[in-house]
Amino acid sequence: MKQVGTGARVSGQSPPEPPYVDITLNVNGSPYTLRVDARVTLLDVLRDHLGFTGAKKGCDQGACGACTVMVDGKRVVSCLALAAQYEGRAITTIEGLSTDGELHPMQAAFARNDAFQCGYCTPGQIMSAICLIAEGRAESDEDIREFMSGNICRCGAYPNIRAAIREVTAEN
Repeated sequence: MKQVGTGARVSGQSPPEPPYVDITLNVNGSPYTLRVDARVTLLDVLRDHLGFTGAKKGCDQGACGACTVMVDGKRVVSCLALAAQYEGRAITTIEGLSTDGELHPMQAAFARNDAFQCGYCTPGQIMSAICLIAEGRAESDEDIREFMSGNICRCGAYPNIRAAIREVTAEN
């Protein structure tokens, strides 16, 4: 019986070249034009091609939130997003939050409230927290808990993360 589609190569043939696309991404207010595999994720382009290493690869399945960035002001789990889909859109990473050396209010609140331990999840937590407030979903601890549930902190700094979010919410 002959098997078809098993992925076996015929001897002497090279695997096909991946499909490449030319894209321009607007990251933290600057355009970046590059040629990438059409199947590459936004996270991998940000980290491996552009050097924005704040967003982390945690689970690579969209379950932990460590890779959260903002696109057009909305949170996006960048490990599940194809980079080519975000051409011409405003992408903001943790590196793009500070202005003239001043921390974003959420970054400062995280520091004041000791809202991190190892720091691995912190960039994704901060990006989600900023969007949470912009979405009007930070009215109570229950709301914050619910709408931040896509961001996992393995160190368990949740009470301090909620305190930082409440502080920034009160300032707005």
